[in-house]
Amino acid sequence: MTKISQPAAQTLQHRAGPPSDDPTASSADAWRGLAAAAVVVLCWSGFNIVSRFGSTGAFTPYDMAALRYAVSGTLALPFFIRDIPVAHYLRYLTLALFGGLGYALFAYSGFALAPSTHAGVFVNGGIPFWTAVLLALTTGLQRSRKIVVSLVLTTAGLVLISAESLFAPLAQGQWLGDVLFLCAAASWAIFGLLVRRWQPGARNAVVGIAGFSSVIYLPIYFLWLPKTIQSASWGDLALQGIYQGIVAALLAAGMYAYATARIGASRASMALALVPAVSAVGAYALLDEPISLLAGIGIVVVSAGAGLGAWAPRRKAHA
Repeated sequence: MTKISQPAAQTLQHRAGPPSDDPTASSADAWRGLAAAAVVVLCWSGFNIVSRFGSTGAFTPYDMAALRYAVSGTLALPFFIRDIPVAHYLRYLTLALFGGLGYALFAYSGFALAPSTHAGVFVNGGIPFWTAVLLALTTGLQRSRKIVVSLVLTTAGLVLISAESLFAPLAQGQWLGDVLFLCAAASWAIFGLLVRRWQPGARNAVVGIAGFSSVIYLPIYFLWLPKTIQSASWGDLALQGIYQGIVAALLAAGMYAYATARIGASRASMALALVPAVSAVGAYALLDEPISLLAGIGIVVVSAGAGLGAWAPRRKAHA
């Protein structure tokens, strides 16, 4: 047989595209990916509360998105111009439409209509659900029994955590907020799968999303969209600008892209189901908010489901 040199083999491997969603990876890579996913969980645990607070206060959903991309775009644009080749602009534009503008606008609009506990179910539970569905539709990859059980457990746990809010009498328009949360989850799931396929790197993914989102969205916002940002206090502006523009748009998105590249879109998305549980425990510890019996059971169930999904054995990539 003809031997292929190592550089040529690497070229062929690169051209063949990324591995399947659950590739074999080193133990170190897996641990780094799980650590990155843990950072995302911490960032998103505060995101639901901060976003709900802003969307029901002095800001419209359009103001929230403007703060997100004004801050992140200002920080990212110099690196975007320097590091992103023009030939790759279309890919980063697509990532921005799903992981940037699509996710943010759907989520912020949902927060204006439905409580943050609903976001915990429909966004954080919807992302692993949509990821599994899209993987099955696009790759034909069969989900293992452990992944299916994990999805069932995390969904049941999320419903238990949010039971009091979910089964309370619906406020007018609340159902639309829930639909918008599901759309946000689908948008983020598509983003995660595209990152897994294209492998842009966490830094370039964040820079590309923030750069394109700010260039596209901010002119539209200033010229045409309704705004109440002028009535907000400096404290509210600082809180939303820092959290939305740095923690959510840059840190969380970058860590999610990194986790997806290391452990796969399915396992990375499963970790997000922990967000409502971490939020509930944090509110109990920091704000002395009680945890009901149902919520306590839900925290245990969702933690078991997310742990099962994160540690599910991964199939070897096909040759």
